[in-house]
Amino acid sequence: MAPRERPDVLASIGGGIRGKLTVFLNLSTLLYLAFKELIAERKKGLPLVFEITLRQIYFTGVQALKVVTVISLALGTVVIVQIGTQLSFMGGGIEFIVPLLVLILFRELGPLLTAIIIIGRSGTAIATELGNIAIAHELEAIQVMGINPVYFIVTPRIIGVTVAVISLTIIFIAVGLMGGFWVSKLFLPITFQAFLLELERALTASDLLFAFLKSFVFGLLIALTCTYYGLTVRFSLIEVPQAATRGVVSALLFCFATNALLTVLFYLLGLAKPAPLT
Repeated sequence: MAPRERPDVLASIGGGIRGKLTVFLNLSTLLYLAFKELIAERKKGLPLVFEITLRQIYFTGVQALKVVTVISLALGTVVIVQIGTQLSFMGGGIEFIVPLLVLILFRELGPLLTAIIIIGRSGTAIATELGNIAIAHELEAIQVMGINPVYFIVTPRIIGVTVAVISLTIIFIAVGLMGGFWVSKLFLPITFQAFLLELERALTASDLLFAFLKSFVFGLLIALTCTYYGLTVRFSLIEVPQAATRGVVSALLFCFATNALLTVLFYLLGLAKPAPLT
């Protein structure tokens, strides 16, 4: 018997890296084309593009308000319950609770959990919708009519999803803070004015920048990734759920990796200082 050939591990790793680089280049190209066409084609059908963008914002943002509100309220409640249980033994007060809320909601879980909600809800829908459009040959029909498909299909979704993610992150943080305040009243005799004063002391410009930058990048990544994988569908309806799955998984990986990278960079650059606990 001939000896069984061992798989070429290096070739497999190299192929995986090359595939990821190809996807990264394609995503970068798609982002460049989306904003290039927005500038070049701005005089052609701008009201229609604006309307499509508003519809995307409504679907991604407004219709997701209920889910975002419930999850944010639950997160603020759980955080305060856990912190309050520990503070009962340490003798701490609101000067401990508010900085930890700022750390959790502004720097980490606020933007990230909002992105996860949008990926599961809207990312899947975008990839599925564009996959069905590709199968029905609507892209070719749009091109035959002299319409740029990037301008009318990709650009509105990128702008709409990004705006929706930023807006929902703001709402997520605000609801989480309010939920944290009401639950903290069960452990501490505090007033809303004292809570706001402590929040003003704990919150810094870097925290606001951190939350905005993360939500902005997450919105771009979600829209780009799900749009790209939706447009990769070519021949069969079987490809549509596969493209949606790849888009959702890739968007999750990109968001988690970007979140870790931005957090490390902010701390290394000194832009995100440790939350004051006294």
